[in-house]
Amino acid sequence: MKKILTMFFWVLLAACSENVDIEGSWIEPVPNMPELKQGFSLEHGGVAESINMATLQYYAWEIKDNILVLSGKSIGNHQTIEFTEEYEIASVDDNKIVLKNGDYVREFIRCTDCK
Repeated sequence: MKKILTMFFWVLLAACSENVDIEGSWIEPVPNMPELKQGFSLEHGGVAESINMATLQYYAWEIKDNILVLSGKSIGNHQTIEFTEEYEIASVDDNKIVLKNGDYVREFIRCTDCK
C-alpha cells in the first residue's frame, strides 16, 4: 500500500508541475450576453491586451506563486483608474484556464484567431 501511495504521489506531482504555456488569447462569454466574447491576450515579455473590452484595458501580466496578476487601466466617466487583478490559477491546460478570486470563478478558453 505504501508503494502504491508513493507512486500516486509522484504521478500527481509530475502532473501538477507540468508547465503549460499560458501565453496567447483567452476568452469568456460576456455576462448576460453569451453570444459576445471578451478576454485578454497574454503576450511574451509580460505584455497584456484586452479583447473586446474598450473601457477595461490590460497592459501587463505576470505569474507569482500560481497567481495570475493582470494590470491595466479602467477608462470611463472622464477619468482613468489604474488597477491590478489577482487570480489563483485553479487549473490550466492547452485549451482552458480556470481563474479564482475567492468564490469568484472565471473560465476562459484559448482563442487562436482573437485579438
